[in-house]
Amino acid sequence: MDFDLNDDQRLIKESLEKLLAARYGDFAKRDGYMKQADGFDRAVWADYAETGILALPLPEAHGGFGGGPVDTMLVMEELGRALAIEPYLTAIVLCGGLIARGASEPVKAELLPKIAAGEAILALAQVERGSRFDLHDVSLSARQDGDHYVLEGEKSVVIGGGAADYFIVTARTSGQRRDAAGITLFLVDARSPGVSRRSYPTQDGYQGAEVSFGQVRVPASAIIGGLDQGLPLLRRSVDEAIAGLCAEAVGAMAALTEMTIDYLKTRKQFGVAIGSFQALQHRAVDMQVQLEQARSMAIFATLSVDADDATARSQAVSAAKVQIGRAARFIGQTATQLHGGIGVTQEYKGGHYFKRLTMIDQMFGDSEHHLRQFAAAGGQLPAA
Repeated sequence: MDFDLNDDQRLIKESLEKLLAARYGDFAKRDGYMKQADGFDRAVWADYAETGILALPLPEAHGGFGGGPVDTMLVMEELGRALAIEPYLTAIVLCGGLIARGASEPVKAELLPKIAAGEAILALAQVERGSRFDLHDVSLSARQDGDHYVLEGEKSVVIGGGAADYFIVTARTSGQRRDAAGITLFLVDARSPGVSRRSYPTQDGYQGAEVSFGQVRVPASAIIGGLDQGLPLLRRSVDEAIAGLCAEAVGAMAALTEMTIDYLKTRKQFGVAIGSFQALQHRAVDMQVQLEQARSMAIFATLSVDADDATARSQAVSAAKVQIGRAARFIGQTATQLHGGIGVTQEYKGGHYFKRLTMIDQMFGDSEHHLRQFAAAGGQLPAA
């Protein structure tokens, strides 16, 4: 199989590298972005729009470029290298994908061009207290009232929720709390009466939010993917998001491995660089091996998310998530040990990579969760 990039993909990669070098080359800038009201800099988001990466995965018919999973992989890997904190994954890959795949034509025509231009930011309100990693664990209710639905309930850890102009909300329209059937996706304007939110910083530099929906009325036209039919659509989009997360993790692991090797070359002990010690060389090689295994699995996940077979797609994504989690833990821990005391300081970038990798492992199911999912489907992974 040919893994070489085409000319358009190389241009995307090079353009984004230059943009992120300018915006994130000075690590202190990232701290400044985090302190802004939205948890990121809107000017950087506007740069993303101008570069075209916001429009990249969206359909051409509605202002996008019609890019595929490989294009998203390239973007996410570069964002991971830069430790970028803009909510690209949730707003563009996840929510943009949900709108493109499941919204009505009028909603697509109105919203997708705004998303591509950076004029509208979306966030997925899916997690609830106690739901853990189960997408089907939904208790927020949506009761029909004429040609509207009334939403009542709360959502937690809504990434990018503080800056969101719209929420895509999972709601229970029939059945019991943990039933797979009876889940509906609603597009909700964040300014709607009854919507309230409380934002807070997360451990990895992003911003989350607790969002309450108190008797929020939305029209039936706000349904995405059909009444009671939201879960299959959500699962497919989450699989795409996980593939993007795997690519982001590879970018972060690559940067952290490079930082560690450079440190071994420059840090001296007993008058020589510590990288000359054979035991430390072996640890650096182990990091490289883990990185390449993770890269292979990220590519595998990326090439699998277009599959129509939901079981095969889910297996591929779970296998990648397990390997990525293992590699991220090993590389993060090893990098911290090889750096010594500096590896855990707030001012040093290395520790922030490890934080982000740890949070990536937790998003949409940690390694143990996906290992159980993979095993239940009859898959086999090599021993850790």
